[in-house]
Amino acid sequence: MAEMEHELDLLVVGAGPTGLFAAYYAGFRGMSVALVDALPEPGGQVTAMYPEKMIFDVAGFPAVRGRDLVASLVEQAEQYGPLFLLGRPAVSLSDVDDGLLVDVGEGDRVRARAVLITAGIGEFSPRPLPAGDEWAGRGLVHFIPELSAHDGHDVVVVGGGDSAFDWALALHPVARSVTLVHRRTRFRAHAGLVSKVEELGVPLVVPAEVSEIRGDERGLSEVEIDVEGDRRVLPAQTVVAALGFTADLGPIEGWGLALEKRSILVDTTMRTNRPRVYAAGDVAAYPGKVKLIATGFGEAATAVNNIAVELNPDAHLFPGHSTNLT
Repeated sequence: MAEMEHELDLLVVGAGPTGLFAAYYAGFRGMSVALVDALPEPGGQVTAMYPEKMIFDVAGFPAVRGRDLVASLVEQAEQYGPLFLLGRPAVSLSDVDDGLLVDVGEGDRVRARAVLITAGIGEFSPRPLPAGDEWAGRGLVHFIPELSAHDGHDVVVVGGGDSAFDWALALHPVARSVTLVHRRTRFRAHAGLVSKVEELGVPLVVPAEVSEIRGDERGLSEVEIDVEGDRRVLPAQTVVAALGFTADLGPIEGWGLALEKRSILVDTTMRTNRPRVYAAGDVAAYPGKVKLIATGFGEAATAVNNIAVELNPDAHLFPGHSTNLT
């Protein structure tokens, strides 16, 4: 396959909610834009970790399902035809004449006049379930993009945090049965979540650990758990390992940016210490920062407006209200 080099005004690194809104806003400001993300679908953590979860702190939505929010952001961004480079890592960043060059793997590159990093928590990997590694993708899952895929299943959720209880709540209406297994008697999850799951009658097996997962070529069929030395077997066609995840910035850590606790330090314009490189959303850090999707939207607009002026000093920082364009 021939190597390709894309040339445009702005490269957004990270296609989560902040990156998607940044792509829209950059198009609104007349820039050509590409989004690159190592994940195969847009939406970042929302798509990968809680697509079915209701989100309550996005302005204008009393509640919005994660996948619906992402779909609306993609539709909004696509008004201006951004280039999506998904399933592609942003490997390296180097300076070139009048801009920056980013290697996105397989010999392909993006030459951009500016870069906006909206990488969230960076590259994240789920913590493994030691007894079930060999069943990954064959009944053992860490995230659930489609609840309907588990319709009629017996489901065992392993974990004691908010994610474990969120999945138990979400799966209860579609699964034949849901059982939650945790190795401690106390849960990290919010007490309100725990109460909701208990009220549904979902069995909470504690303190217990998964000792073995069994099945055949057709898929997973049962889970053996150790409950204080006693062995118990549960039917299961799906095991959800909600054990948390580890995260790091990956190659971005080597880009010569000022970092603090896996976050990129920025000023009030969202500019980093490196010329023409900006950051917004959860990956960006400054005094008083609050990590919310709503915060990321505002930071994306701030970054893009300041990028517009840096790329064209004759441009206005404030482009006017979008309502004035109709």
